[in-house]
Amino acid sequence: MAPMEKGFSWSNIAVGATMNMFEVTTLGQPLEVLKTQMAANRKQTMAQAFNNVWARGGVKGFYQGLIPWAWIEASTKGAVLIFTSAEIEKYAKKTFGVSTATAGMLGGIGGGVAQAYATMGFCTCMKTVEITRHKQIETGAAPESTFKVFLDIYRREGLAGINKGVNAVALRQATNWGSRFGFARLAESSLRKFKGIKEGDKLGASDKILASTIGGALATWNQPIEVIRVEMQSAIKSQDPTRPAKKTVLNTLSYIYRTNGLKGLYRGVAPRIGLGAWQTICMVSFADYVKAL
Repeated sequence: MAPMEKGFSWSNIAVGATMNMFEVTTLGQPLEVLKTQMAANRKQTMAQAFNNVWARGGVKGFYQGLIPWAWIEASTKGAVLIFTSAEIEKYAKKTFGVSTATAGMLGGIGGGVAQAYATMGFCTCMKTVEITRHKQIETGAAPESTFKVFLDIYRREGLAGINKGVNAVALRQATNWGSRFGFARLAESSLRKFKGIKEGDKLGASDKILASTIGGALATWNQPIEVIRVEMQSAIKSQDPTRPAKKTVLNTLSYIYRTNGLKGLYRGVAPRIGLGAWQTICMVSFADYVKAL
């Protein structure tokens, strides 16, 4: 990471927005759609989930929710994440003298919580609605537009409804980016030691990408939090009388475990490993290079 000695590095706001837009517009959204499809429909295999998404319009089906929700979310959350995490990393090392891996973990946790409450609540909710509302097609009902769903939720439940599941999002993002930054920085440090590269000297591009891939893959240990978040925000109407009417993190966890077991809490973990690796490559490795420029 490029060293910053004085003041805030405001350019990281632009770096974060740009890199997150790149991430979501390339591989990010297709993997997000596939992961959400499996988490919301927990009895589907990956092949069945892929076929269901493809049936919505081929390649376009994998980009549901990209415009406007994913773009709004990416441009704002990326800016918040990179700015906040960079400042925390910088001051954690400078003021408290912690290791690079610990500073990365603290920066990721702080950045993840900041982006969840600042921008991600309603965007994540609406992306999930956009993906899961197509279940109505399978039941013979014409799907409502996303904006109509948005307004209906707002009229019925206000801002709380639009931000439904935001606490689960904050918990997910804190553990996501704390793990991604922490594991990625730890992998970078390990590669430095293995190759005899001094701390502060640049790693090669392949080493940075490898470290980020490891960090992103290991960070998927928290997949149950993601499945809980999807269930809390899902637009799928269930006839199950045991499904909580007013969902909290705990009663949603209990419901998923009761109906789908431990396996249900890890639905969609395979595409999420790919998503986590790609996000970490973009927001840690690539972002480091862009920051330096």
